[in-house]
Amino acid sequence: MSSLAFACASVCLAATMALSTSATAQSAPDGQVCSAGMLRGLYLWTLDGYQNFGGNPVPKDLLEGIRFNGDGTLSVPFGTVNIGGTIVIDVSGSVGTYTVAADCTGTLTITDGPTFNMYVGPRARQLWILNTGGGPGDGTGLGLGTATRVR
Repeated sequence: MSSLAFACASVCLAATMALSTSATAQSAPDGQVCSAGMLRGLYLWTLDGYQNFGGNPVPKDLLEGIRFNGDGTLSVPFGTVNIGGTIVIDVSGSVGTYTVAADCTGTLTITDGPTFNMYVGPRARQLWILNTGGGPGDGTGLGLGTATRVR
């Protein structure tokens, strides 16, 4: 059942992002106009999915804090990645970059690590994040998660 819910959520997020992206800047469906500057502060990020190791999908989970600086840069003050039941990566101290378009879609890239697409929710309280590439193993994987701003 959780695999079905995960698949449905992945398809819905991809469809939302595809439908809201165009060559001209547009606002989000709720009329919100987004920018990189609206992401400031600490967010608690969880992600579940699978990582490809030699053609075998292995479950993965991520829990980390991600600090957005409001200028397209980010840092990770704490975080852990679990693949196949083993904690394989302490991502504390990682850094990266992000973009946010006017339609609230964006990207997140961890330096020398994985890449993600994201959608910024109303008032930037929550982000929906989809793994698009990179990471341990052969670099391919699937993951969908949310990040919620921590006060």
